[in-house]
Amino acid sequence: MTGTWTTLEVESAQPCATDVLTITLVDPGGHDLPTWTPGAHVDVDLGGGLVRQYSLCGDPDDPRRWRIAVLREPAGRGGSQRVHDAVRAGGTLPVRGPRNHFPLVEADRYVFVAGGIGITPILPMLRRAAALGRPWTALYGGRSRDSMAFADELRGVPGGDLTLVPQDEHGLPDLPAVLGSPTDRTAVYCCGPEPLLAAVERETAHWPAGTLHRERFTATPVVAEGGAFEVVLQRSGMRLTVPEYEPLLDVIEDAGVEVENSCRAGICGTCLVRVCSGEPDHQDDVLSDDERERGEVMLPCVSRARGELLVLDL
Repeated sequence: MTGTWTTLEVESAQPCATDVLTITLVDPGGHDLPTWTPGAHVDVDLGGGLVRQYSLCGDPDDPRRWRIAVLREPAGRGGSQRVHDAVRAGGTLPVRGPRNHFPLVEADRYVFVAGGIGITPILPMLRRAAALGRPWTALYGGRSRDSMAFADELRGVPGGDLTLVPQDEHGLPDLPAVLGSPTDRTAVYCCGPEPLLAAVERETAHWPAGTLHRERFTATPVVAEGGAFEVVLQRSGMRLTVPEYEPLLDVIEDAGVEVENSCRAGICGTCLVRVCSGEPDHQDDVLSDDERERGEVMLPCVSRARGELLVLDL
């Protein structure tokens, strides 16, 4: 199922917090669903050209059910509104995946920081850390207690230190107190609104390289370096010019070459392609620092070339 669309049945669709709808998906024929690991997400086709990505937040060891949670965002692009207004138990949804660009790495200690609906990829990670017997610390912030999904489930995870911070009661979280001092073999995971991510990035800037792992739900501004460049599509035999202000993905598609894509904002990883030669100018929010350094893959929806020529496996 990973790369193809399949239709799943909505087993349940229930509110779990203010403006948060929890949806459980099953195979209509009762078959097992593909396995997944903490941090994975699926693409959901909501109809009308709306495809959205949602983190799996259930139990990776349950082969029969996938769970997602969707925050209603009145100022969003329409996907969350459609989920809340139209998705009901007994209905169906086309789904593709799972994919994981936010995997839980091996570490001796974990620190988890989540804000709002950013708890969705963090919850199964925290459970996995507990199952492995690794020390963990978790900070979960939200606007108010009734807006914070899965708080009771989080309290039931053993072996760690959980701090819930409703902003209307306690203000902003004390990140330095939660993060502690930089240590080797500690992995920090953060998912939530941009101000929280930026604050965690500042607090961990002096930590060992590779400590911080983050996932964004909105794209950071693209600051492309350099001007126009050329791209060679190795399998298609095409050589194309990419103008200074035109997305690489648009140029490829205009030439008649299909690239699977979804968000077109560098946050879902759907359009990932292999780089045969040349140096990408990475502008996405998916690849790790190591993946960027190796330069073997890129996301053409937002990324470009640092030099005059890029050769892609397309």
